[in-house]
Amino acid sequence: MTTTSEEDLDQFRESVRSALSGASTSARVRAAMMTERGWDDSTWRLLVRLDLPGLMLPERYGGGGLGPTELAVAVEECGASLACTPLFATSVLAVPLLLALDDPRAMECHGRRIAHGELTATVALAEAGARWDVSGVRTTARCAGDRWWLDGTKHHVVDGATADLLLVVARTPDGPGVFAVERDAAGLSAEPLVTLDQTRKMARLQLTGVEAELVGPVGCDAALATAADVSRALLAAEQTGVAQRCLDMVVAYAKTRIQFARPIGSFQVVKQRLSDALIQVESARSAVYTATRSSGTELSRNSLVAALMAAKASTWVTAQTIQLHGGVGFTWEHDAHLYYKRARTSARLLGQVEEHVAALSELLEHEVA
Repeated sequence: MTTTSEEDLDQFRESVRSALSGASTSARVRAAMMTERGWDDSTWRLLVRLDLPGLMLPERYGGGGLGPTELAVAVEECGASLACTPLFATSVLAVPLLLALDDPRAMECHGRRIAHGELTATVALAEAGARWDVSGVRTTARCAGDRWWLDGTKHHVVDGATADLLLVVARTPDGPGVFAVERDAAGLSAEPLVTLDQTRKMARLQLTGVEAELVGPVGCDAALATAADVSRALLAAEQTGVAQRCLDMVVAYAKTRIQFARPIGSFQVVKQRLSDALIQVESARSAVYTATRSSGTELSRNSLVAALMAAKASTWVTAQTIQLHGGVGFTWEHDAHLYYKRARTSARLLGQVEEHVAALSELLEHEVA
């Protein structure tokens, strides 16, 4: 559980928001998303100076020694500005997995470089159907002497074509394992994918006899589940930031858009929609920070609740933002569509709604029993 006070969290939020206000502008986001790499180096360097990549890593490896609650604050602000950087893949996906695996050698080798901003990383788990589900992994790992070799295909890997380090989840005869693969490894090919959200690049990875290094133990189901719970809660924080920014955007518009000689925000139907949006955003935020302060079974349950509430808030509020802006909201020039696309893709990134509901139902039944 975090020991950071609410006052300190608020100050931290303001510092991240202030930094991103000038670094992650609409113009920069649009310029970055049109590049092959998909992210802006100057914005990434800024986040490194704020020590965000290694915020959750232990201090002995150069990290900040903090927890998911503190990172959630930063991730929420990154979502609000649609910051195009490797922070999500590196710190939201890869770092929780490294922490859960608790491999001192891997942490010393990779963790320190991540904390210093010298290494970007991602997790390659999803395969057929892009499902974030270990049971669906078909990529295989075979051991020959003291080396491991991987064969298989990974789909929708965030920053899969650009990350320096890939943490690949593969099957072994003794259960799932996580394997570190360098970007330039022989037998590894990455195909950039055309996706709905241009602000977050994804790739399809083909591994053919790729040499890899085992991270942590084989049969690491528990570590994979814990890492997924943390990543899910942090993704929900980003979704909350997306919803909050759209709510701010549409409230400002409702105050200045005049129809029938009155601001549209004075109409009861608009007031009702904005009130509903505020309730959804605040409920999602509450669920997120409840999850990031949890551990064990509570973390599993609360991260699923946060995922459901944040996905609903972000998709609904972004859709309302487009609609309430009228004709201008449907144009390429307005940023509303960028937030809508991020919300729609994020809602499926680490599991779909029906999967979360099924998992939550199973957890609750087990607790009652």
